[in-house]
Amino acid sequence: MKKLKFVIPIAAVVAFLAWYAFRPERLVVNRRVDEAMPAAQGSSSPQPLVSGQFYSILHPTDGTATIYRMEDGSRVLRFTGFSTSNGPDVHVYMVASDDAKDIATVQRAGFIDLGVIKGNVGDQNYTLGGDLDLAKYRAVSIWCKRFSVNFGAAALRPTQAAQSH
Repeated sequence: MKKLKFVIPIAAVVAFLAWYAFRPERLVVNRRVDEAMPAAQGSSSPQPLVSGQFYSILHPTDGTATIYRMEDGSRVLRFTGFSTSNGPDVHVYMVASDDAKDIATVQRAGFIDLGVIKGNVGDQNYTLGGDLDLAKYRAVSIWCKRFSVNFGAAALRPTQAAQSH
């Protein structure tokens, strides 16, 4: 009986720490986002440069990733029709590779972390640095930083509009 009085509080602390570290409720609760395309300030509309379809790797992932050049020369990565699993510490990476098809490719090729994903469902925008080389960073990865796993990815290829310029 004395042993039980000692084991129960320790088990409770361990269970709480495990829950806090993993946050399993985030796997079933969607964070929805619905960001509009950034408004163009002049008469011209944003020009799509590269685009790709998301595909699933570790978790179901769907939608389109497109990089647009805005009228002021800035670039925006936009997800449309996007959905993936939720989880702890999920980030958006631009990967220095033709594709981000697996964990090893992302880790070996290198990446730029655009930050925590705004939501696991819905349209969203990420501002890209002016020095990001689109000839080098040709893939997007939805990456769980806590567990070092690739939820899904999109290989970016020139759009029709970009090829005609």
